[in-house]
Amino acid sequence: MSEAYLVCALRTAGGRRGGLLSGWHPVDLAGSLIDGLVARSGVAPDAVDDVILGCVGQVGEQAANVARNAVLASSLPESVPGTSVDRQCGSSQQALHFAAQAVMSGSMDVVIAGGVESMTRVPMGSPLTLAKKADLGIYMSPKIREHYPQTELFSQFQGAEMVAAKYGIERLALDEFALESHQRAIRATQAGAFDNEILPVSVLDPESGGEISHTVDEGIRFDATLESISSVKLLAENGRISAATASQICDGASGVMVVSEAGLKRLGVKPLARIHHMSVIGHDPVIMLEAPMPATQRALDRAGMTIDDIDLYEVNEAFASVPLAWLQSTQADPERMNVNGGAIALGHPLGASGTKLMTTLVHALHARGGRYGLQTMCEGGGMANVTIIERL
Repeated sequence: MSEAYLVCALRTAGGRRGGLLSGWHPVDLAGSLIDGLVARSGVAPDAVDDVILGCVGQVGEQAANVARNAVLASSLPESVPGTSVDRQCGSSQQALHFAAQAVMSGSMDVVIAGGVESMTRVPMGSPLTLAKKADLGIYMSPKIREHYPQTELFSQFQGAEMVAAKYGIERLALDEFALESHQRAIRATQAGAFDNEILPVSVLDPESGGEISHTVDEGIRFDATLESISSVKLLAENGRISAATASQICDGASGVMVVSEAGLKRLGVKPLARIHHMSVIGHDPVIMLEAPMPATQRALDRAGMTIDDIDLYEVNEAFASVPLAWLQSTQADPERMNVNGGAIALGHPLGASGTKLMTTLVHALHARGGRYGLQTMCEGGGMANVTIIERL
């Protein structure tokens, strides 16, 4: 079978809700990310065969096929098509899978995969809340209710608590993990570990009103302590999860350029990594966030690998209970997981998080000299994608 290669991987620095990226229309932010990939890779704009973007809140400014609109806002010619994906939090990881499948099939040579989410301008849950206001109903159909009578709605917050309870993870461990996420992100930022992966974008300085370049993730709490994290109110009475041990609401865009072997030769570009394995599974939608555990084992089995063969892992920190439970399930080395921090510190821009994590994974493998990297993330509805790459 033909191979799929990553030749460029970029992300914006995360923006807090109402923060530095809030002035960017998400279509223009995604368009700028596309332009950055084209410029950084040296690939001609008209060589791009397709653009596939993940986005969860596909309403308002992110409606009407945000990927195609991002193409029209970019330097790409209008002859380049675009399509949008919603696999919830795994949307842009799935966009990468679709892009890799396209080039491996031989039908395309160059595909941009990525994602965008402005959680400031299109708040989380907007498709549901706006539909409810307009009396357009809810996704919980009579047949779904018949299959899952134990719940009124599928809830990620309920799922996070269920995972913590099932794996015996107490609040102190969750708080300690959140602190470590910030501390790793601080060390990475101060060491310049993100410099090659962050695409600088112009924003307005809230103090001076002048234009500045946004290059540092806004969500990092440089003054975080265990005491400050432990003082945050729990999300549910008698629960274990707080806002401090959950991923941060975040604005951002990310993307990778995926090229076939024929494309590498024709364009003369050098690959950063090769797609070694990709898969996705469905799982229990009530506990919802447990899917990365069986998905990882299935992926390793199919790839003929063990967890010890993997040098670095990116496991999305939707809630601290998920990566901690994943470590228990896989018996993975915690020192190899989310080495530069995760979504608790850096933010989780929903549809952009998949290729955001992949971008960090690719660059971290190069910086640390590792060979294989694995990425997985929990997804709404009880699903999980897994991608294994080989650094080149």
